[in-house]
Amino acid sequence: VQLQASGGGLVQPGGSLSLSCAASGSIFSINGMGWYRQAPGKQRELAAAFPSGGGANYADSVKGRFTMSRDNAKNTTYLQMNSLKPEDTALYYCNANIKSRWFLSPREYWGQGTQVTVSS
Repeated sequence: VQLQASGGGLVQPGGSLSLSCAASGSIFSINGMGWYRQAPGKQRELAAAFPSGGGANYADSVKGRFTMSRDNAKNTTYLQMNSLKPEDTALYYCNANIKSRWFLSPREYWGQGTQVTVSS
């Protein structure tokens, strides 16, 4: 199983970026998916999470600006980031809890990280 994230880049404050993360390989089912971020010198933190049931949850720092969605048919999650601030600058990682075979327990998988830089 692999998670491939894309869509990072450099944007000015107030701008927008969209990230995507596609899961591939042997996948029986995907439970929760999430986006984490890690700024230089800081711990990795959860930005948004989409459990298997219900809607997305957001960190207070991104609520109202970020929107996470899932396309279950494509095993893909998206993170639309609007009104970006310099403090949003970080390496963004996607995460998924995936059951690769019906008889195996689900486990966590991580994407490779995509850099988001918000700067004028």
